Amino acid sequence: MVISAMMADQPPPLEATPILNEVPLLPHMVNGDTTQQVILVQVNPGETFTIRTEDGHIQCIQGPAHVPMMSPNGSVPPIFVPPGYVSQVVEENGVRKVIVMPHSTEFHPSMHPPPPHVPHYMHPHPALLPHPPHPVYPPVPGTGEMPPQFIHQHPPPPSPHLYQEQESRSHGRINFVQRDERTLKMQEHLKKRLKDRQACGHTNNKTNSPPSSPHKVNNSSSANAQNGLGKVQPGMGGPIKPKQAGKARGSPAPSSDSGMGESDVESRKSEEPLSFSKPVVSEIQARSAVLSWSPPVVLQNEEAHNLSPAAFTFEVTVSNSGKNGKFKLVYVGEDTTFILPDLRPATDYHVRVSASSSSTKETVSELASFTTETCEPDPPAAPKVVNKSKNSLTVQWKSSNDNGSKVTNYLLEWDEGKNGAFKECYYGHLKQHKITKLTPSTRYMFRVAAKNDIGMSGFSETLVCYTIGMVPPPPLPPQLTEAGVAWLSLKWSPPNGVSSDDSLTYILEMEEEGSDYGFQAAYNGDELSCTLEDLRRSTSYKFRLFAHNTEGKSGPSEVVEFSTNPDKPGPPGKPAVKGKIHPHNVKVTWDPPKDNGGSDISTYVLEMSEASAGSIWEATYSGSVREHVCAHLKPGTSYRLRVYCIGRGGQSQPSDVLTVQTAAVPPGPCQPPCLAGKAKPKEISLQWEPPSADGGSEVTEYIVEIAHGELEERRQVYRGQALECTINGLLPGRTYSFWIRAANKAGLGPCSEKAEVSTAPGPPDPCCVPQLICKTATCVVASWEVPLCNGAEISEYRLEWGQVEGSMHIIYTGPLLSYEVKGLMPATTYYCRIQAVNLAGAGLFGETGMVTTPASVPAAVAVLHLLEEDQMEAPLPLSTCLALHWEEPCCHGAEITGYHIDYGEKQLLTVGRVTSHVLENLQPDTLYRIRIQAFNSLGAGPFSPTIKAKTKPLPPDPPHLECVVFSYQSLKLKWGEGSSRAAIANPTHFNLQMEDRFGRFITVYSGPCHTYKVQRLCESTAYYFRIQACNDAGEGEFSEVYSFTTTKSPPPALKAPKVHQLGENACEVTWEPLQPMKGDPIVYILQLSSGREVDQVYKGPEVSFRFTNIQANCEYRFRACAGRQYQDSTGPQELYGPYSPSTTFSSQKQELASPCLEPSPDLTKSRRKPLSDEQFAFLLLLVFATVAILFAVIIQYFVIK
Repeated sequence: MVISAMMADQPPPLEATPILNEVPLLPHMVNGDTTQQVILVQVNPGETFTIRTEDGHIQCIQGPAHVPMMSPNGSVPPIFVPPGYVSQVVEENGVRKVIVMPHSTEFHPSMHPPPPHVPHYMHPHPALLPHPPHPVYPPVPGTGEMPPQFIHQHPPPPSPHLYQEQESRSHGRINFVQRDERTLKMQEHLKKRLKDRQACGHTNNKTNSPPSSPHKVNNSSSANAQNGLGKVQPGMGGPIKPKQAGKARGSPAPSSDSGMGESDVESRKSEEPLSFSKPVVSEIQARSAVLSWSPPVVLQNEEAHNLSPAAFTFEVTVSNSGKNGKFKLVYVGEDTTFILPDLRPATDYHVRVSASSSSTKETVSELASFTTETCEPDPPAAPKVVNKSKNSLTVQWKSSNDNGSKVTNYLLEWDEGKNGAFKECYYGHLKQHKITKLTPSTRYMFRVAAKNDIGMSGFSETLVCYTIGMVPPPPLPPQLTEAGVAWLSLKWSPPNGVSSDDSLTYILEMEEEGSDYGFQAAYNGDELSCTLEDLRRSTSYKFRLFAHNTEGKSGPSEVVEFSTNPDKPGPPGKPAVKGKIHPHNVKVTWDPPKDNGGSDISTYVLEMSEASAGSIWEATYSGSVREHVCAHLKPGTSYRLRVYCIGRGGQSQPSDVLTVQTAAVPPGPCQPPCLAGKAKPKEISLQWEPPSADGGSEVTEYIVEIAHGELEERRQVYRGQALECTINGLLPGRTYSFWIRAANKAGLGPCSEKAEVSTAPGPPDPCCVPQLICKTATCVVASWEVPLCNGAEISEYRLEWGQVEGSMHIIYTGPLLSYEVKGLMPATTYYCRIQAVNLAGAGLFGETGMVTTPASVPAAVAVLHLLEEDQMEAPLPLSTCLALHWEEPCCHGAEITGYHIDYGEKQLLTVGRVTSHVLENLQPDTLYRIRIQAFNSLGAGPFSPTIKAKTKPLPPDPPHLECVVFSYQSLKLKWGEGSSRAAIANPTHFNLQMEDRFGRFITVYSGPCHTYKVQRLCESTAYYFRIQACNDAGEGEFSEVYSFTTTKSPPPALKAPKVHQLGENACEVTWEPLQPMKGDPIVYILQLSSGREVDQVYKGPEVSFRFTNIQANCEYRFRACAGRQYQDSTGPQELYGPYSPSTTFSSQKQELASPCLEPSPDLTKSRRKPLSDEQFAFLLLLVFATVAILFAVIIQYFVIK
């Protein structure tokens, strides 16, 4: 059950008016007595505690007061607090107290929270204030209602203020199991109330009854609307956030006459129960986990309605000390997924998510628990040395966090004293290890790592330690850090070669100057500095130092000597005047101080000030002499003098003051006179001011002097007491100099500074001849002096310039006294003159000046090109040479002596005075960037524009020559790479030569092809060949001589044999005979073909053959060929010629046999003979060759091109 609060009309700020800070609970509540509990509410002074009784009356109790309250069921009532604050139950000395504190402030039980500050209270929207259906206090047993709430507030304002419910706490821990059970009960109760309201459709109104407190409402319905808060889920404890409270503001609730209006509908919306599912934890790692959850859903009529996730703000809190431990806020946002970072391995975590929005109260999910994975241990702390000696070190370390898996072993590594890589020293489960057989006074480094079942941890920080050494060496002598009058502060450093871990003590011995006691101990300790006090001032002391360790005492250091400072000296004697007092100086002297402070006086400082009030002391002398002449004094002025001295001990007090007054002098110089009014052509009026220093006496008269020019003597033009005068008889346009002097009874003062005053201005005088200086060969600096301006400042100068004296033009007009003429030609004469202009007009031109520019380096070569072959006088190897030609540039007054040709990186060639040159010994087929510069006796001129030229490649090497086809009267030769028919664009040509019978080589072929057939050769004869390649670069060398031999020629083809039938079954075949070929015998072969079968019927030297066994009605074909028999290195060989044409013979009838023996040519042509094997093979070869050539042409045209 919820009890609302009524506040005052104008509540004071919370920091000015304390709120209910503590609500102590009686001890028997803590002990668990659940029958009846007495709650004592402490109301502080200036506070008001407001409650609503069972009959609906409002009662306000003013503080200070203690209000006992009865709790029938023994539970701690929730406390309503202002927005931004939270109540927390703590236990102190057996008594539970409810402490109200700010939400963001961390609470400590031993401290009272600071007074919270809330800028304003938040007014609830009517939808947040439902009407309770029955009395709210005390509750009816068994109804499941929440215990009554005790509301502490200030006097009620006109509109109600809402405080959110805070759940009860036990011993500072939240019981989340109880909260989950209460949440389920409250949800069931809310569902039941919603059903009742929908069925009844009326608003519960109560009878009006006057309250006992003056702060009461009009009727019970209004009271219920303002003081009643509907039940909320217990998990929604805590203050209302400012965002929610800002949206919860609304107008006052309607009266009871209005019935169930719009505010009641809004109230029901705010009471709709929310269901928040338990968050899900996934992807659990050793140090992170992924948390996800679903947005809360609204329960209406036992149905769940989803809400937009964007309408909620989620807060994720995590605890690693149990579900009742302290929860830490790790996330605030609108996403429904969050990665929990920085977790500890092997640790149990509890996490919960709370959701809040502008239209619903805060909802807390159930607790989700998970355990992170185990991992390798954390790196241990750096090991420590627990014991050491000269030859051993005992190292000890502590265990690190095992991260869920017990540490099984430790790995200790060291550098072996070599300051190098670490090596294993120990591996085991112990936490201490002793390393022996070490070297004394040696530096060692150690580090340790821990290992568990998961893996090895990282190494700890490195321990640097040293073994104990020998007796320390003598230390360095002590050094003086600061000296005083009666004390000395010394410091020293440890001996060299001693480690910082060695425990050393030091003995400092001291001997006083002039003492007969010798060295005595002045300090004994382990510090590296000390301060010796109670010493004599300005006295010298000697020191030496000893170092001591467990092994013994070192030798003494070198003896050093330091002195104490002297003390401040006493004040010197009073200064006294020595000699006569002059107007501007006076000589004073003084006596030394009686006490010099233990040191000689090094400096005396004399201070002086004027005797007038407010003057300050200024030092006029500083030195060792005890007298001084004070100069630059004002005449007739009183001065005060004092002196102090400075020694090594410091500065003394000043002496007594001496007062001196100087004598009067003539007046000082006046300020220069100035022009009074406007200058006239022949008259000038002057005025002046009195002198700043009258010399101690009043000025009686003034004298004005004038001079025209520096050489004219001054003359007096005025004498009198007035401060102005008029001078007449001057010349116009002239400048005069004026001086003025003042006089008093002491005499005439000095002249003032010169004042130059001009009469009416005129045009300037002609300028002098300008001074011309050649800065460069193309630049001349013309400068001139300022002429007499005749009273008006010159405004500009005009410079005329030209190459002819009578024809010059103005090239400059301006106020400068010099001008730089650029763009001139070297070795050229120029003329110039100057004219000055002022306000009165332009003066006459001055005398003409002349200058000749000096000679210069030549100009850049304008034309540079490469000579072609037809332009050369003699042919050149263009692969290694380039012929250049250029035009000679302007010499600029000095004859050109040569040229520098730059044609590559750091390749500079010098030639004489020529206009063409051939670059030789160049790289073939190389691109060169060529530029040229001319030079003379004055230097080299600029380079010409760069041209690009490329040398031709070298003539090609001769290709390899070979014979691909041998014949008895021809040889087919092939060379190089390429097709038999070279492309037209191929620049390489070949010259093939053959040796004739006289031993001379003659050209048999010249062209781009890579094959050539040499014909009309003799059989079995050796021929000699050589080849040469040439291209644009020239002709290459000839190849070596190749020898190829033709083959023997076969016998010629025979004519068709003749067949004569000798009978019915016999015939005779004859053929023409052949002569022996070069002595080789001839043999013949006769073949008989019947159909497609061919049989050899004869082989021998005869020229006829008789064939028998002829069958009747059959057709026979005969052919013959001749063969040549010869002997070579491999043995007897036979070379046959082609077969003769076939002769057809038919054995049908005797009378038809004769015409068939010798068929006529016409009959042979008319008869259609079947193709022989040779003809058929030749036809196939011809078709194949045609197709191959066609494909080659297609590939050449479409693919290669």
